[in-house]
Amino acid sequence: MQKTYVIGDIHGGFKALIQVLERAGVSSSDTLIFLGDYVDGWSQPVEVVDFLINLSNKQPCYFIQGNHEELLLQWLKNQKDNPLWRQHGGESSIKAYQNVSDATRQKHIKFFENLQPYYLDEQKRLFVHAGFSNLKGVDYEYFTNFFWWDRTLWELALATDKQLSVSESAYPARLKIYHEIFIGHTPTTHFGKTVPMNRQNVWNIDTGAAFDGKLTIMDVNSKQFWQSDCLQDLYPDEKGRNAG
Repeated sequence: MQKTYVIGDIHGGFKALIQVLERAGVSSSDTLIFLGDYVDGWSQPVEVVDFLINLSNKQPCYFIQGNHEELLLQWLKNQKDNPLWRQHGGESSIKAYQNVSDATRQKHIKFFENLQPYYLDEQKRLFVHAGFSNLKGVDYEYFTNFFWWDRTLWELALATDKQLSVSESAYPARLKIYHEIFIGHTPTTHFGKTVPMNRQNVWNIDTGAAFDGKLTIMDVNSKQFWQSDCLQDLYPDEKGRNAG
């Protein structure tokens, strides 16, 4: 039976990516939806992107843009530097991409330029890296970079009273639009959780792979999930991203 999986923020953790695909038993007939932040953190962003490009030639894949792809792309194309980006994982990507051929660099630039801002399936399930701000939904978003930077959607889901009915006027409009919303961007480890979190109809799949957490893959329908080892255990000689 064909399945659909969603994968959280990878952050250069190629070893973790291979682990979760194997542990979930993903087959070539399955659909994979990646929520962004493929780079910046651990030492293998090049391997991650190469693998994803090759994977898309073998099975259905949707690649969502994350905020870290935006920052890395600016450096790859224009050498635009950003001290904060370097501190939050960019340094590892700079080191990795200094050792690649021009052909690989151009191939990866094309991959980053073609990332999707979001994916909306036929069941009104939205997959987006961070969130959105417009009360009418993603098609009406004025600032498209909110798709990979916004945290207010997740904050809203966390703050909304579970007892509040969807039919009540006080229920947040953004949470009424879609059947389910799958996001990354804000690690659940920041809330003391090592597994995906669900609030209202929002599922947060970023389980802190950039830091001391794990990478997660989830079956979109059943909500069963599988996780890698802790990234620090997979890369014991590295630090990953700085907290924050």
